[in-house]
Amino acid sequence: MSDFHQRGPITTLPRLVSRDLAAREQELAVFAQTTPLVLVIPCLISELEQPALAGILAELNHAPYVDTLLISLDRADAEGFARALDYFGHLTCRTVVLWNDAEEIQELVGEIEAGIGRLAPRGKGRAVWMALGYLIAEGRARAVAFHDADVLDYSRSLLANLVTPVLHPLLPFDFAKAYYARFSNQLHGRVTRLLVRPLLQALGDVVGRHPYLSYLAAFRYPLSGELCFTTDLARGVRIPGDWGLEIGLLFEILRHRSPRRICQVDVADRFDHKHQELSPNDASAGLHRMAVDIVKHLLRTFSAAGVVLNEGAFKSMRVAYQRYAEDAVADSFAVATFNGLAFDRHAEEEAVETFSRALAEGCEQFVADPLGTPPLPNWERVLSALPNLGSRLVQSVQKLGGILEPKGSSRA
Repeated sequence: MSDFHQRGPITTLPRLVSRDLAAREQELAVFAQTTPLVLVIPCLISELEQPALAGILAELNHAPYVDTLLISLDRADAEGFARALDYFGHLTCRTVVLWNDAEEIQELVGEIEAGIGRLAPRGKGRAVWMALGYLIAEGRARAVAFHDADVLDYSRSLLANLVTPVLHPLLPFDFAKAYYARFSNQLHGRVTRLLVRPLLQALGDVVGRHPYLSYLAAFRYPLSGELCFTTDLARGVRIPGDWGLEIGLLFEILRHRSPRRICQVDVADRFDHKHQELSPNDASAGLHRMAVDIVKHLLRTFSAAGVVLNEGAFKSMRVAYQRYAEDAVADSFAVATFNGLAFDRHAEEEAVETFSRALAEGCEQFVADPLGTPPLPNWERVLSALPNLGSRLVQSVQKLGGILEPKGSSRA
């Protein structure tokens, strides 16, 4: 059973009772009349071959409050784009397929780089950023939600829970972030359990009480990619282009909104999606690379929040992290044993060793280049520098045939 204990500066919204999903969706459909919602799914062309995406779309066909599904499609050639149009063409909600590899779209990106500066490399961050640019230019939505294309046990109740805090007219929230338990026959979420949580504890030992640390520590799953926020907020935030997307975005949200307008919401009993390889011997791949990027973004955002970290602080932080990470392994063993789940202690300890190396590598890279790769520019700046780019982006998607009108209606 969930509890309603509140900890830290943000509001936590647990699910305490079972609510009728159909009734909730009809309620959300009423709210969406004044706050139209776009759901963005960043999607590689390879995702079309996976069963997870098909299951997600089958569920979304019954969500009457989604005005538009926006697919930010990457790594697709012309044949792949045509396949995507056919794949998404059966949906009962309006669908936009933003083909990021199209020549017309790449020309617009080139204009942005010529006018503003080099953008972060292609990846999920760029796909999210392009989607925000499109929906801001189109001017149709007032709220936007995100989740990935690889959720294995997807239920549309997840989306209903996620968007309710932002769409509900009596609630004050401009930003909602999902939390959940990640497990199957064993515990998952290694980066959160064995890197981020122990590292935040270690930073607390080093810097003491700090508002930004309290803010981050309040999130039960700070790396979740499922979130919802208003399009007014979307205009001003800068999106990191690497694996630091989730941590960097939390910092950006706090820059633009009071914590009282930020919440986290319990969206599902359990959650599972594609698992990355650990890559213990390769810092450029898998969870190893992700961990390095997360460390760098944590250090950068702490520095931007006014925290001074010297060489002694880095050493103390690494030693403290090791102790807290070992405690996290013991805690995870207790949780797994209590729930009758499998537990591979060697794999857990190997993950801690890899994350410890990632922490050292991230610290070294931060010291060598504190600013690192700049986040992507916010769309207020882009559309100020290039006033007609937004309309041209929408026109390009139209010309390519990427706007698909709903087919029939099985929504109920």
